[in-house]
Parts: sequence; structure tokens; C-alpha cells
Amino acid sequence: MDKKSTLLPMTIIGTLFFIFGFVTWLNGSLIPFLKVICSLDDFEALFVTFAFYIAYTVMALPMAYLLDKIAYKNGMSLGLLMMSVGSLLFIPAALNAEYLLFLLALFTLGSGLTLLQTASNPYIVLVGPIESAAMRISIMGLINKSAGVLAPIIFTVLIFSGLGSVENLSSVEIESLSYKLIVPYSVMAVVLLLLAIFIKFSSLEELEFSEDVYDNSSIFSFPRVILGALALFFYVGIEVIAGDTIGLYAQNLGVQNATALTSYTMVFMVLSYLVGVFFIPKYLSQEKALISSAILGIIFLLGVGFSSTSSDSLSTFLWGWSGVATLPDSVTFVALLGLANALVWPTIWPLALEDLGKHTAKGSALLIISIAGGAVLPLAFGKISLLSGSMQEAYLYGIICYGVILFYALKGHKMRTWCKQC
Repeated sequence: MDKKSTLLPMTIIGTLFFIFGFVTWLNGSLIPFLKVICSLDDFEALFVTFAFYIAYTVMALPMAYLLDKIAYKNGMSLGLLMMSVGSLLFIPAALNAEYLLFLLALFTLGSGLTLLQTASNPYIVLVGPIESAAMRISIMGLINKSAGVLAPIIFTVLIFSGLGSVENLSSVEIESLSYKLIVPYSVMAVVLLLLAIFIKFSSLEELEFSEDVYDNSSIFSFPRVILGALALFFYVGIEVIAGDTIGLYAQNLGVQNATALTSYTMVFMVLSYLVGVFFIPKYLSQEKALISSAILGIIFLLGVGFSSTSSDSLSTFLWGWSGVATLPDSVTFVALLGLANALVWPTIWPLALEDLGKHTAKGSALLIISIAGGAVLPLAFGKISLLSGSMQEAYLYGIICYGVILFYALKGHKMRTWCKQC
């Protein structure tokens, strides 16, 4: 690929990452919303994340083979088209307040995002030097999470404006609330369709790979890819738990406007991405950034598990001066997980994909499959919370996730073969 100018691909892919963020982090607001509309318990409501993220598991490898046939640029366009269809499916789901239709719409959106991400992430890794890939992905993450900050706020304003408490709503009020989804998702469908057309006819170059020594190797012979996918599985799981359950947790504690709290987690992710943009690789290596992220995650989860659910001293210290509503300390620690999570994705991708050559699409697909952690682990979190009777206690199990990430940062990414004698 011509490296003379990265402005065009960075601008186009940046737009796509904004779309990723906006669509993905709407789920955090949809969970408490659909809990009311469809009369769900906490565990049932978390099937929102399952339906969305399981699409990555089911569709990633088929999408990788599809990319081999239609190439990356066409793959991005087709992914946007699939997402447009998924947005349109929200219309009959809202008209009927039918949870299964909502889940089908979310699965379709996730399938389109699978193709879109499998095609776009390698662009950012390969458009410049591998050593600064985490910096470029941090820029994309900054755009992505900025959309994540906006999405819950816009959703709350559009859907809940003029509505007080969502408790004890009449059937007429629930029906009216459900219908409010129709216009936003119709607009989203049109925007996604226009973007699909734009990408199709843009001058974005295709990725080209030369012959390499790995041409006859299986993708499963690369430990750094397989272990990277495992680390991303646990990372995406804990990222989704931090972003999508904070509203549910706060709602259970009686916090007002809980559907907007995903934005708090996203704000901290944006701050962490800024560190990646300005400090990687000049002052901070990709490896050290990953190690620091894992350690911070463990510290913050201990804060969630052992801090107060009534005191708001931590949030008062962090942003009380700004006039922003304060939160219980344990909820604030959930939001702070955004600081730990942001740089995991940008650092694992270049460490895993380095020197894969023509295996890049399959390596990318395996990393995309790992997004299934966002489907499986929040459900596990919900079940643990249900069985233990304490969502606060359930967060502590997330320490396992950061333990796996820490192993990859310290050793996993350095492995070139599965055994020393091989």
C-alpha cells in the first residue's frame, strides 16, 4: 500500500470507527431501556450484549473468507449495508415491543460490524510503521469512544425527554416509549446506507501483500495471534461489562438517569486514548502500555468490590467541581475501568499481527472472533450477580480478565512457536 499519504485512509477509517462506537455503545442504554419495555430481569436484559457480540463469533471467519473474494474496500461497503438493514429491523421490533426481534436486529448490526472491523483494523495497523500502530489505533479509539460518550446522552435525550421515572409505567406509556426508537434507527439506517455508497466509490486503496515465508503456514501456528485473540476475548468481555452494566448497576442502586452512565466510562477511555496518542511510541512502548493497563484494571476492580455504594467522595473529588452529578464510589470505580481498558485493543492488534503477510485477514478474523467475549462474559457476569445476589461482588471476577491480559503483555506476545524445540 502506498505510504506517501495516510490522510485519506485515516479520515475514512476514522469515520468508520465513529460508527463502530456509536452503534456499539448504544447497547449500554438499550439494556435498561429494553428491561422496561419488554419486562425483563437483569439476566434477560444482558442478552442484548450476547446477541450483538455473538455475531462476531459466528460471522468472523466467514467474513474473512469473503474479504479474500471481494477485497477490503468492498467489504467495508457491504458491512455498512448490512448494518443499515440491522437498523431497519428495529422498526418492527419497536412497533411490536418484541424482544426476539430486537435481538435479531442487534445480531444483524453485529454481523455488519464484524465485516467492517475485519476489513478496517488491518488498515490502521499497516498504513504506517508497526511501532506506531498503537498510536494510530489510539486515534481511532479516541474517535470511537467519543461516539461512545455521545451515544448514551443522545439516546437518553431523544427517548426519555419529558419522562420522569420509568418505574410503574402504564401499557400505553410503555408502547409510546417503544415507538420512540423508530425515528432514530430510521435515520441511522439512511446514514449507514449513504456511507456504504461513499466507501464503494471512494479512492481508498486496497491492501496488497507480497509473497512471504509464511505463505504455506496455518494461522494457528502463530502463538502471538492465538494468545492475542484469547487476551482480546477477556478484554472485550470486561470492556463491555464496564460500559454496558454501569447503567444497570447504578439503576439497582437508585441512581437517576442511569441510562446515560455509559458516557462516564467512555470519558475515561477517551482520556486514556489521549495518553496513547501522545506517548506511544515516543515515551511508552506498546508492551509497557499493555502491562500498565492490566495492572490498573485489577486495582480498579478491587475498588469496585470493596468501596462504598452510598458514599460519593471519589466522584466528588474527580468532577464535583464541574457540576456533574456525583455517583456512589463503587459506580465511579466501574467508570474508571475505562482508563484501564482503552489501550488494550490498540496494543494487542499490532503485537499480534506483526509480519503475518497474507495471513493478515485470517489473523484479523481470529482477533475479531475474540469480540465474542462481549457476548459471553457479560452473561456470565449477570448469572454470577443473580446467584450471589450482589452485582458489586460479581465485578471482582473480572480480575481473571486482566490476569490473562497481563500474561499476554509479559510473555504471550513474545512467543514465536508453541514449543522451544520447534
